[in-house]
Amino acid sequence: MDVITTQEISSRPIEKVIVHPLVLLSIVDNYNRVAKDTRRRVVGVLLGSSFKGSVDVTNSYAVPFEEDEKDPSIWFLDHNYHESMFAMFKRINAKEHVVGWYSTGPKLRENDLDIHGLFNDYVSNPVLVIIDVQPKELGIPTKAYCAVEEVKENDTQKSQKVFVHVPSEIAGHEVEEIGVEHLLRDVKDTTISTLATEVTGKLTALKALDGRLQEIRNYLDLVIEGKLPLNHEILYHLQDVFNLLPNLNVGELIKAFAVKTNDMMLVIYLSSLIRSVIALHNVINNKMLNNEHEKAEDSKPVALT
Repeated sequence: MDVITTQEISSRPIEKVIVHPLVLLSIVDNYNRVAKDTRRRVVGVLLGSSFKGSVDVTNSYAVPFEEDEKDPSIWFLDHNYHESMFAMFKRINAKEHVVGWYSTGPKLRENDLDIHGLFNDYVSNPVLVIIDVQPKELGIPTKAYCAVEEVKENDTQKSQKVFVHVPSEIAGHEVEEIGVEHLLRDVKDTTISTLATEVTGKLTALKALDGRLQEIRNYLDLVIEGKLPLNHEILYHLQDVFNLLPNLNVGELIKAFAVKTNDMMLVIYLSSLIRSVIALHNVINNKMLNNEHEKAEDSKPVALT
């Protein structure tokens, strides 16, 4: 299926599609449970909000879907299941509404326009997001499309809808970023030692903290210079952050830090001492073994020629 260029489009209301990490995790989980190691694809509904041409996809759920691989015109999507699921999601978050649908493609298919037309009953201008659950190249695993009427130069030809590519990006709220960081931290690689993994995690956390502190400093500098207006709510939150910091002038806290540091240093010292003793023990055993071999060689009778 060909995707037309921007010159062939008369209007393009959707300018950007933002996909949140929770959506990607949900789609990958559903694909691994339903269609892994098969040629099938997974189809579902995207929930979120839209504002000034930007579609924010914050949630999703899968929908029972079947299609004939030989005949693309034969397919089935359980919209009764979709309507029941959406009603339950609506009770949890009334602000989320249907913004489109997703597919694990990994590319556009012939019957996608027909499926896209079904979602016109639920939203005026739905988006299609194709998620590559098995990416082979580095980059964003999402491709977004919207359907527009193709303007024909010849009036006798009937106009038809075609898919147009829409820029997409991966973004999330601060809470989602923290959750993703914890999730990645729990994914362990057996080829990497535990100590190296912990050090890498600490380094990543310190870099993230340094980035947050730099943002706070830049904001306060701009406020002092008068380039940004004073926001009391932000200052209240910053004051809460500083109030939660430990007071290093308290003697009990200093003693607690010292005891903790001494305990860690003691463990490191004992570990080094044990390694040294074991290495020395291996050297002695090796020396004794070599002496036994030398004595055995010396005790052998020498053949006279």
